[in-house]
Amino acid sequence: MTCDVAAFAAHPDDVELFAGGTICTLVNRGHRVGLVDLTRGELGSRGTPEIRAEEARRAADILGASVRLNLGIPDGDIQDTAENRRRVIGALRTLRPRIALINAPECRHPDHVAASRLVASAVFYSGLTKIETLDADGQLQEPWRPHHVLHYIQSIDLEPTLVVDVSAVWERRMQALRAYASQFHSTEYEAGADEPETFVSNPAFMDWIEARMKVAGYRIGAAYGEPFIYRHGPIGTDDLFGMLEKKKPFR
Repeated sequence: MTCDVAAFAAHPDDVELFAGGTICTLVNRGHRVGLVDLTRGELGSRGTPEIRAEEARRAADILGASVRLNLGIPDGDIQDTAENRRRVIGALRTLRPRIALINAPECRHPDHVAASRLVASAVFYSGLTKIETLDADGQLQEPWRPHHVLHYIQSIDLEPTLVVDVSAVWERRMQALRAYASQFHSTEYEAGADEPETFVSNPAFMDWIEARMKVAGYRIGAAYGEPFIYRHGPIGTDDLFGMLEKKKPFR
């Protein structure tokens, strides 16, 4: 189950919304990517946990993810506790990613900020030898700490450290997002009488997502881009030319 990259999310669909294209580009380059949802999204105003689980499975297949885990932390109560850290540490030590993608450090949704703090804490503690966790077979897990951690940017427009060109995979990325018919505007989903229109189910939300990624892409000379913040920067290098040898594509 080891992966090159692990993308963590407070809820199923967070990753697809803000880092789905990046996942597609990584998979296209032959990297194994694991998705880890902290909660089942059971407090969502639309759909059910069972519907969202099936939608998450379909979305993961479209993205090409190697594995998708759900840690079962209560939605709306993502606390940085020892118990929750152990759940995340167990996932980190199982997947052993070199890169971790995590929720935004600032966002309109409190769960996203809480998830960011929880996973960031777990990333550090996962490298400590005296914190012991067991795998599914009851065997002691080896410590592991990802080499790099990046926040994907969510509803609040933060200044990115880097932007990934996702132009070539844009349609696939949006197909994965549309797998969540219960959450976003879709003619395939008939909302119940007790399921109101939400911030993300409004038809204009998808227009905003596209506009957001067009703006990010334009800054790097691409049609579409996904912005990230590198946690605990700056990024170090001993080979400046090698790091920057790819020609910047100015328009």
